[in-house]
Amino acid sequence: MIIDTNAYLGRWPFRRTPCDELDRFLETYKKYGIAEVWVGSLEGLFHRDIGGVNHRLWETCQAVQDVRLTPFGSVNPRLPDWKEDLRRCAEQYKMPGVRLHPNYHRYRLDEPVFAELLDLAGRYGLLVQLAVRMEDVRVQDERFATPDVDLKPLAELVRGRPGLRLMLLNSFIPDAHSLLLGLVQTGQIWVEIAALDGLGALERWARQLRPDRITFGSHVPLFCLESAVLKMEESELSAEVRRAILQENARQLLPKNH
Repeated sequence: MIIDTNAYLGRWPFRRTPCDELDRFLETYKKYGIAEVWVGSLEGLFHRDIGGVNHRLWETCQAVQDVRLTPFGSVNPRLPDWKEDLRRCAEQYKMPGVRLHPNYHRYRLDEPVFAELLDLAGRYGLLVQLAVRMEDVRVQDERFATPDVDLKPLAELVRGRPGLRLMLLNSFIPDAHSLLLGLVQTGQIWVEIAALDGLGALERWARQLRPDRITFGSHVPLFCLESAVLKMEESELSAEVRRAILQENARQLLPKNH
């Protein structure tokens, strides 16, 4: 069994992608035998009606039978009802976590509202997924250029919240090597492999990071699922480490009744 911890439903507004329609999305996952996918909504990056975005995401996940879609709701702390959006994710929709996009929602990690969001998510027992980037800035439309999230304040924020669980999405970016090592060493931060690039890169990172802090992720539909699958196939990993990355680490992050 494989669990994909980083995928999205919907269309990217700047270009069409191969799996941006639900039928094709599901066909691709069934082709590779992936039984569970943690999904956010691309609408959550751009819409102001976050409550409507999360409701549609939940409805879609409930309706799909062939592949288990696990919804991660959007929260934008720049909007006035963000606390209610967070509450609904936890209490009404029973989502295991939320997915944040600080660079698209225009807030920094050293702002008080982000710390408040982490505190509230921790009280609800939610896993927080934080997307470091969606696209490399080099391929973005220059009119809507969105830089990567600055992660430097994150270690201190996490250390002050021992009950918090946080996963970084698309975090394997240039010049972030030492920063990532320090973040994962906090023992409260996980990463996934979608943005990992280079022959043998997964093997090297698995030796340097704690193997129980790495999960499988694809970033579909902006990336191809085949890319993530091939990273696993070409990597020389022990059976124990491979199993941990593909499913066990992700499974341990979810509530027992999920």
